[in-house]
Amino acid sequence: MSSAGTPHLEPGINSRSLPVRDLSIHFLEAGPNDRSAPLILLCHGFPELSYSWRKQLLPLACLGYHVVAPDTRGYGRTVSLDQRDSGRTISYDDDISPFRMMNIVHDMIALVHALGYKTVKAVVGHDFGSSLAAHCAFTRPDIFRSVVMSSAVFTGPPSLPFAINPEQPKEERFWPRLDNLLASFNPPRKHYTNYYSTKEANGDLMSSPAGFRSLLRGYFHIKSADWAGNNKPSPPHLLQSPLELVHLPHYYVMPANATMADVAKANAPSAEEVSKNTWLSEEDLDVYVQEFGRTGFQGGLNRYRCMRDPKWEGDFGVLAGKKIEVPAMFIAGEKDWGVHQYPGSVTKMREVGCEKMDDEDLVIIPGAGHWVQQEQAKAFFEQVKRFLDKHN
Repeated sequence: MSSAGTPHLEPGINSRSLPVRDLSIHFLEAGPNDRSAPLILLCHGFPELSYSWRKQLLPLACLGYHVVAPDTRGYGRTVSLDQRDSGRTISYDDDISPFRMMNIVHDMIALVHALGYKTVKAVVGHDFGSSLAAHCAFTRPDIFRSVVMSSAVFTGPPSLPFAINPEQPKEERFWPRLDNLLASFNPPRKHYTNYYSTKEANGDLMSSPAGFRSLLRGYFHIKSADWAGNNKPSPPHLLQSPLELVHLPHYYVMPANATMADVAKANAPSAEEVSKNTWLSEEDLDVYVQEFGRTGFQGGLNRYRCMRDPKWEGDFGVLAGKKIEVPAMFIAGEKDWGVHQYPGSVTKMREVGCEKMDDEDLVIIPGAGHWVQQEQAKAFFEQVKRFLDKHN
């Protein structure tokens, strides 16, 4: 993706790459890049790209910041040096350890240094990028001086057994417990992270019967405020019990035998709904279609695999009991069920995950679903600006 090759980038947004660790990291940037301005780092989610921040780069740069949005490991034009030399794409059978959270945090720290900075004014993340931003601030508060999370909560590092009673039965791990609960529903269900961890997921998405472009349009649609189904049987709200997970849309709690391509196709937008979309134009969608059509989704899916496997997520156990110490903010769309998919997680984020999150900095934005920084770009920017101004 270059400024010349991608006309969707507004003047003032530049595209370049840097060698960082075992990667060539591609990123979009705006604002002074001579280290005269404080750095803001924007981290995207799944299935997104640095391009997902296109509506935030220039407004933040106009505040006097150097704003950088990388394609994170496994996405877009960021490639491992091995991939670049061999020309191959990421495979399910590859070693997934590079996609563990600690290693991607390492990527971000190395990128900050490669840009010539020692500190970051704010790390801002969405979806998986929200988790990445949280772990950056949590692990290195000396570098990442504040954090804005969106659409995915941070509830703290893995806990360690406390006051062990050898005679007490060992508690089943979270993911197997959740999988068993959903399988017991009538009809049986499965969590989307379970599905995204399977070998078939990438192929299902790439060869959707509806066509690849329709898959992406449908997926973005059903997780947005545009889809009426996000109000049924009721608008998104705090769940009181894991049993209420049965009410979540199928893009989170799927029918046991469904693929995500099935889910997206079943709720695809009509031509009229597409024509009314104001936040993801056909030209914008072209970027996602071209990039994921070229790379596939396996790089992003490998993060789900690591997330569910304690072998790869145990790195942070050494920080058990620690909180994010720097000022923290959380933003979500009013129509985003993802915020509520783990009962009690928002409360846990406030009480266990973050030390400095003011009441006013837990923000719900009307008229937005999961893709809040794209769907309601102005409102998202105004909240981030307020937070930055407060902590100047």
